[in-house]
Parts: sequence; C-alpha cells; structure tokens
Amino acid sequence: MLKIKFDREADGRWIADIPELPGVLAYGSTQTEARQKAIALALEVIADNLAHGEPVPAEVDNLFAAA
Repeated sequence: MLKIKFDREADGRWIADIPELPGVLAYGSTQTEARQKAIALALEVIADNLAHGEPVPAEVDNLFAAA
C-alpha cells in the first residue's frame, strides 16, 4: 500500500506527498482535498510510467489478477 504523508503550511494549506512516487505532491485547503489530489496525481504518474515502460511501485502488481 502506498503511504500518503501530510504536512500543514503556515498559511493553513495541507500538503499530501507520496514518497514512493517522486513528484507526487499536492496542496489542498483541507487534508481531504490534498489527499484526493495526491491520489489523482499518483494514478496519472503510474499510468504514464506503465505506458512508457518505466518502473512502478510493487504495490501496483497487487491491483490486478489474471482471470
């Protein structure tokens, strides 16, 4: 499972970061908004990496099973 780390800026904005996916960092006015944005960005990064044959976190392999 990919972990989301949270931090809060001095101005009150929330930051959500997924360390296993470099560049996945999102801001939100609430922790929930930052989380949702980080997840959406993480899915985009994973899809792009898969499309270009680049590595993805091992956790992605557990999302699908052959029928």
